[in-house]
Amino acid sequence: IICGFSAIYLLLSRVLNLPPENLITSISAVPVSQKEEVADFQLSVDSLLEEDNDHSRPDIQVQAKRLAEKLRCDTVVSEISTGQRTVNFKINRELLTKTVLQQVIEDGSKYGLKSELFSGLPRKKIVVEFSSPNVAKKFHVGHLRSTIIGNFIANLKEALGHQVIRINYLGDWGMQFGLLGTGFQLFGYEEKLQSNPLQHLFEVYVQVNKEAADDKSVAKSAREFFQRLELGDVQALSLWQRFRDLSIEEYVRVYKRLGVYFDEYSGESFYREKSQEVLKLLESKGLLLKTIKGTAVVDLSGNGDPSSICTVMRSDGTSLYATRDLAAAIDRMDKYNFDTMIYVTDKGQKKHFQQVFQMLKIMGYDWAERCQHVPFGVVQGMKTRRGDVTFLEDVLNEIQLRMLQNMASIKTTKELKNPQETAERVGLAALIIQDFKGLLLSDYKFSWDRVFQSRGDTGVFLQYTHARLHSLEETFGCGYLNDFNTACLQEPQSVSILQHLLRFDEVLYKSSQDLQPRHIVSYLLTLSHLAAVAHKTLQIKDSPPEVAGARLHLFKAVRSVLGNGMKLLGITPVCRM
Repeated sequence: IICGFSAIYLLLSRVLNLPPENLITSISAVPVSQKEEVADFQLSVDSLLEEDNDHSRPDIQVQAKRLAEKLRCDTVVSEISTGQRTVNFKINRELLTKTVLQQVIEDGSKYGLKSELFSGLPRKKIVVEFSSPNVAKKFHVGHLRSTIIGNFIANLKEALGHQVIRINYLGDWGMQFGLLGTGFQLFGYEEKLQSNPLQHLFEVYVQVNKEAADDKSVAKSAREFFQRLELGDVQALSLWQRFRDLSIEEYVRVYKRLGVYFDEYSGESFYREKSQEVLKLLESKGLLLKTIKGTAVVDLSGNGDPSSICTVMRSDGTSLYATRDLAAAIDRMDKYNFDTMIYVTDKGQKKHFQQVFQMLKIMGYDWAERCQHVPFGVVQGMKTRRGDVTFLEDVLNEIQLRMLQNMASIKTTKELKNPQETAERVGLAALIIQDFKGLLLSDYKFSWDRVFQSRGDTGVFLQYTHARLHSLEETFGCGYLNDFNTACLQEPQSVSILQHLLRFDEVLYKSSQDLQPRHIVSYLLTLSHLAAVAHKTLQIKDSPPEVAGARLHLFKAVRSVLGNGMKLLGITPVCRM
């Protein structure tokens, strides 16, 4: 609850004889209804009774009625009633208006984050590993989802005051570099590597794979090149280092277009030696079992259950993906001493992470329970003009192109200074909202038409609302914003917006609990619909100055909260469109 309304806590805590902090999660703002006027806050009687665990309790509705009868209205609460298992409070309308608008304007980007729901939240150190493409291989839709979801989680944690370390864990080691080293010596061009490293390395990789399939000597020299890498051969390593450095340089540039950055570009290559240490540690604890094939495994079930066997070493003694993940986790704990580490990858890796966390545990690392995997579903059918998604840049170019075409067909986009940049920002909002509307675990079929439809609940609609509200401020801002009379905002459209603004902290809290962006998405879409209705009915032009000023304040508050929510989701709001 916003500070101005903490009187409700005090009122209840006196009558119920409970400390006010026990009531924080039992009281919530009432969701806005299109059909009728609703109260502002409700107390869930269920959650109160959970506190006292008395199972012989009478009917909850009776309890709610009794409680409502004991409560008296005051200068803050103007009406008390009961609903389904709730006690409802209506706030003095002028106070509601004044307090909400003041709080939104004063708190700015911190609005909703200063709520009691987050008070006493310890500041933590959180590592988020996301995006993590493989050098020289496709940057597929799974990497794209990981990038935008990981960015959202990092933004949200940061907004809540935690210290966040964003890590991109590149696939920058392994047999593919044997192929790539050999392939570059056969088909590589220095100038192409300089000008477009990601594309050129990908082309070389595809070509050398074809050759290796037909020609045994190519496959053999690829194996030899990788062995030289593993043994630390200076020439092989310097070529590998250039592939890696140039790729990262290009990734940084493309991520910037997406509005994403990383604190650390790590990679599997960092853990070549350290994974050998992991194997020694597993052996010293008697957990390493050799198989007939010469590989080494860990049996997590302890009774030979084949589904619980995890391979950690190849027969030639080299490490695998799982071993490197173990080494990386241990290294990060040493380096950052994190409170939580979150891995954002598709749900296909669920078992892999369960096994990694379990292995850390049996190796004696109690902090394994601080590690968390946030899985997401599969997107089918995303294609660009160049076919299947191969490079992130293709997706961004496709978004920009489609959005520019859309904007050209609407006649209001002539005066934009930088139409490409606007198109990209609006298009990215469309892509992100489409992706974040459902549960992250759900699979969905991708459709460009659905992403860019002009009507309905889309990212285009959020950007349009933000730009429209911004232009209101530009048009009328200087004259009216100085003073306003709260009594002028009593229309149902204004009250609905104010009631919706009251709920922002709860929505942030929900998303912070389950790391699902959909709560924020649906909140912002509702806010935009309410703003659209209000924009039609609450005229600013030709209204008396104090009415115009009050309405302008309301729209400014909406734009501020809309912008805050969009930024958390990883969207850059546009001011013209």
